[in-house]
Amino acid sequence: MGEATQVSSLPLPPMQYVGLYTDENVLRGRAPSPPRPLHEGYSMFGAPFHGDEPVIRPLESQGIRRLYPQNYEHKKELKKLNHSLLVNFLDMVDILIRCPDTSKRLEKKEDMSLLFIHMHHLINEYRPHQARETLRVLLDMQRRQRLDTAHRFHKHLDKVREILQNTVTVLPEPEPTTTWQLPVQVTSAVGTPQGQSPVQGHCLSQDRIMCGIVDAL
Repeated sequence: MGEATQVSSLPLPPMQYVGLYTDENVLRGRAPSPPRPLHEGYSMFGAPFHGDEPVIRPLESQGIRRLYPQNYEHKKELKKLNHSLLVNFLDMVDILIRCPDTSKRLEKKEDMSLLFIHMHHLINEYRPHQARETLRVLLDMQRRQRLDTAHRFHKHLDKVREILQNTVTVLPEPEPTTTWQLPVQVTSAVGTPQGQSPVQGHCLSQDRIMCGIVDAL
């Protein structure tokens, strides 16, 4: 049996585009610039969008009837929608058991679809808050990591200072050194026989004997 080929769950990146962003091209400024933001309308997943409209569009702009008031609390409305959805689901089950071919089944289906749209819309309105909270948690985690690193650095620094202080304390005191100096004989050239240096005139008898022995060799 041959080896099983691994298939990625994601499509391959467009290499004809990715290959332009090499390290050399980026360093030399030859990489393509990012695309400019669109100011005209565009289509995404079959839905039209405009660059100047908010990310989360109101329900009225999408042609959907609003089921909750303008001023509302997300948590409270989500609970109410969830309860309504459970009640409509039970009604749908009862309709499917008793008379599945009636028009009430389609009406209940539309009601459940509208409830799901409203729940989805309320959850999407939480996305900016979720992004801010995620960023806050990330920054707080980085702050705690840096504080922990600084604390450990200070602990090591104090330990090194303590080791150096202990090393300086146990070092022995330097002892005074004795300087030995050879006696210097100062001789005068006065009275020195002609042809002799002052050193030769004051040569010791032992030195003369040693010099004679060396000359005789």
